[in-house]
Amino acid sequence: MHTVYRAENLFDAHLVKDALEHAQIPAFIAGEYLTGGVGQLPALDYLAVMVPDSGVEAAEGIVREVEAQLAEAREALREWDEDPGMPLGQPC
Repeated sequence: MHTVYRAENLFDAHLVKDALEHAQIPAFIAGEYLTGGVGQLPALDYLAVMVPDSGVEAAEGIVREVEAQLAEAREALREWDEDPGMPLGQPC
C-alpha cells in the first residue's frame, strides 16, 4: 500500500477515498479509527488515504483534482466569511 493523500480531516479523507473508488481504484483510510482518540493523540498527520502500489499513478491525478476542488471550496468559504451577505457558489 502507498499513501497518496494526507488528510486534514476525516471528511476530506472520505472525499478522496470515494473519488478513487469511483474510478475503480481500491482505497483505504489509515488512521480513521484514531479520530476517537484525538484528545490523547497529536491532532495532525494521522489520516492517510492509501492505495495498492499498482494504483498509485492513476490515483495521483484523481487526488490532484479533489485537492483543487477542496481548495476552491475553502476559498469560497473564506470569501463568504469576509462578506456573509454574498450567496455561496456565486462569483464575486
